[in-house]
Amino acid sequence: MSELLLRGRTLSFTRWPESADDLAACRYEEDGGVLVRDGRIVAAGGYAEVARQGGAGAPTVDHRPHLILPGFIDAHVHVPQMQIIASYGAELLDWLNKYTFPEETRFFNPQHGRRIARLFLDEMVRQGTTTVAAYCSVHKESAEAFFAEAAERNMLVIAGKVMMDRNAPDGLRDTPQSGYDDTKALISAWHGKGRALYAVTPRFAITSTPGQLEMAGALVAEHPDCHMQTHLSENHAEIAFTQELYPWSKDYTDVYERYGLLGGKALFGHCIHLSEREADALSASGSVAVFCPTSNLFLGSGLFDYQRYRRREKPVKIATATDVGGGTNYSMLRTMDEGYKVIAQHGEKLNPLASFWQLTAGNAAALSIEDRVGRLETGKEADMVVLNAGATPAMRLRKERVATLAEELFLLQTLGDDRTVVETYVAGSPAKSALPA
Repeated sequence: MSELLLRGRTLSFTRWPESADDLAACRYEEDGGVLVRDGRIVAAGGYAEVARQGGAGAPTVDHRPHLILPGFIDAHVHVPQMQIIASYGAELLDWLNKYTFPEETRFFNPQHGRRIARLFLDEMVRQGTTTVAAYCSVHKESAEAFFAEAAERNMLVIAGKVMMDRNAPDGLRDTPQSGYDDTKALISAWHGKGRALYAVTPRFAITSTPGQLEMAGALVAEHPDCHMQTHLSENHAEIAFTQELYPWSKDYTDVYERYGLLGGKALFGHCIHLSEREADALSASGSVAVFCPTSNLFLGSGLFDYQRYRRREKPVKIATATDVGGGTNYSMLRTMDEGYKVIAQHGEKLNPLASFWQLTAGNAAALSIEDRVGRLETGKEADMVVLNAGATPAMRLRKERVATLAEELFLLQTLGDDRTVVETYVAGSPAKSALPA
């Protein structure tokens, strides 16, 4: 039995915070403790009480005065795109053809896939991100490499090989049957093994024929405990091309509806330009719209209307994500900083408590893993991040004028990055400090 006691200022969320003053939505302890046993939280709360529940001589790590939160969750990332982040000057479809597809052809090589998967997960840990929903390449080997690397770290991940059988170059297409067969084999090998979860992953309607989307729908029906992830309504040219390819459809979302791809575990990246009918369809099915602000700004795709989707009569479930490498930063803090600005362009503001709820409990609920992670509670898997709001000279100077928890969180969100992350705990084990220098 392994045991660890963490001490620090603990913060977790029980519900959506309505305002920056809504501390009733938080569980905050100025002198808090988290007791971890065999990778799970067995007690969380005031340090004195938690310490009494620990075994004699339980190792203690004192992180005061830093904040201890649940680990960050990233709901949409592209593992093969690490080496094309910061590629200049293209909108979505051109960007895919010029940068993404040529890069992804390299992943037929299992050794390359394993190297990038290792470096990707190292970077996630460095940023305080403990769970990702990841797209691998079309090659079965790339998903195997990613799952293997995640298993070595004991990380909770959701991932899948992309399915695409048209509008992509040679070496980067499967077929409806091979995509189905490879996905079935990967589900059998990895889903539910350790902390791995599988996502059926048709890249998007443009790169899948009707026959392949039928196969994707069959996989979803056969494996209802798996996730499904794809892209939806990222930019206007994409939407127009999709309607050319599926002229019978009422709209872009209708394509996925027709093939049975909506549902409570369905993750739709971007969702910027949804009609009211489409938003209603996502709401009725419990599907998730994934907000990727740095990517949407970088590619000029548009401004996701976060508060509209959340407040409408039929609200849409929302997650947030980096979308690396269309997204420009691996940090979920940087993501929420840009998200704040996007929301401000709609004349709204997102309060700092709500931002950190979204990064933790909110994304966990959106990804249907709230029973496992996202809060500092007894029984949850012990994924955590420790944050220092005075990590840089500029942050220390600003912190001299910080008077409330919400102000501190907004400082972390606005000026923070990987330097802010003191430690990342994966299943109760320190992970950032274990990375190569």
